[in-house]
Amino acid sequence: MSVHFIGAGPGAPDLITVRGLNLIRRCKVVLYAGSLVPKEIVAEAPADARVLDTAPLNLDQIIEEMLIADAAGHDIARVHSGDPSLYGAIGEQMRRLDALGIAYDVTPGVPAFAAAAAALKSELTLPDISQTVILTRTATRSSAMPTGEDLASLGRSGATLAIHLSVTNLANVVRELSPLYGADCPVVVAYRVGWPDQLLLRGTLADIRDQVKAQGLTRTALILVGRVLAAEGFTDSRLYAADHHHVLRPKRPA
Repeated sequence: MSVHFIGAGPGAPDLITVRGLNLIRRCKVVLYAGSLVPKEIVAEAPADARVLDTAPLNLDQIIEEMLIADAAGHDIARVHSGDPSLYGAIGEQMRRLDALGIAYDVTPGVPAFAAAAAALKSELTLPDISQTVILTRTATRSSAMPTGEDLASLGRSGATLAIHLSVTNLANVVRELSPLYGADCPVVVAYRVGWPDQLLLRGTLADIRDQVKAQGLTRTALILVGRVLAAEGFTDSRLYAADHHHVLRPKRPA
């Protein structure tokens, strides 16, 4: 018996990996985050599977469901949204399973920031503009941020920022980043990326808050900040330059 932690992707049912879908199709127990995982994905479970939305459950109750399945010898598909390594709350589940001696593995999923970049038709690492992407969040009702991981500290890098779980804290995001990135710095708020009601709001640090307020967005939104979001005239990558040679494209004799 094993618990399979599975990243379901950002919302579109066909963005789950083949491995993840195959696991769901053969597991007799499917525990999923109901508000974030498409019903079409868990509908792929066997007809006789126990399929349970864990949104109303606390950690103890989730682990109890895993213990019941373990006693019955049933594999579990534990389905999370996006990629479970990012704000997936799988760390504490795996710690409990380690203590209980229950085997588990992890299948990655498409993270929200990658799906948002795809929807925007944007590369987040452009030469001379930004070669670093920082994935972070801000502290609201959730756990506090560790020392040195506040936006003011991270923003000094000038890197492209992907700020999760923070749309209700947008005023603070704008306040902290405007002195570092400039009020005219491009911002995108990506709401429910991959879902039928997906919404991409493009603006700047100066005006994005008004746009978000007008749409009434309060959850399930990712904030992207950086010059790459509206870059033009950037230098081509050296990867495909005619005079750039490497082991797979050796220099031709003169």
